[in-house]
Amino acid sequence: MKLFLASTLALALLASNFAASAKTSDRNQEMTIDAGAQIGVITGDGVTTLSKGVVITQGTLEIRADSADIHMKGGEAVRAVFTGKQATMKQQLDDGSWMNARADTIDYNITTETIVLTGNYRVESPQGVNTGGTMTYNTRTGQMNSGGDGQRVRTVIPPKNKGTPPAAATPAAKTTVPTAGSKK
Repeated sequence: MKLFLASTLALALLASNFAASAKTSDRNQEMTIDAGAQIGVITGDGVTTLSKGVVITQGTLEIRADSADIHMKGGEAVRAVFTGKQATMKQQLDDGSWMNARADTIDYNITTETIVLTGNYRVESPQGVNTGGTMTYNTRTGQMNSGGDGQRVRTVIPPKNKGTPPAAATPAAKTTVPTAGSKK
């Protein structure tokens, strides 16, 4: 039972902290952890492994991975590592929009409250899309660091008024001038 609780604790911390504006009511929802297999330590130090397709849901939060390793120290979860081709995470934000993230590895250090997305990561939200090789996100401060790993980082920020073209780009209204001999 302690093994399950430790896994739940690690995943709950990941879920509640990944996005600063994640739906706050999700933290009060039941968490469901579904995996094909689970093996590991229940006390002390070691790793608990969830494998054969891992699906974690809590409210609007959904994490999917091929496997997850929950690292234990002194009987407490200190790190959760989700892997796959690709591990994914999605969650509704408080404003009703959605945040989607994917990477080959999603590594959450519970102690430092940092998440590292590694391996062709992509994070999408209403604020834009960020892609690259590696991103580190500090859930305490909101600080995000990308790149520096030899790969390019790309950020695409949508315009604030998506449906309204800029005035300069709006074609001028056509005026029809009657010509000689016309009935107008």
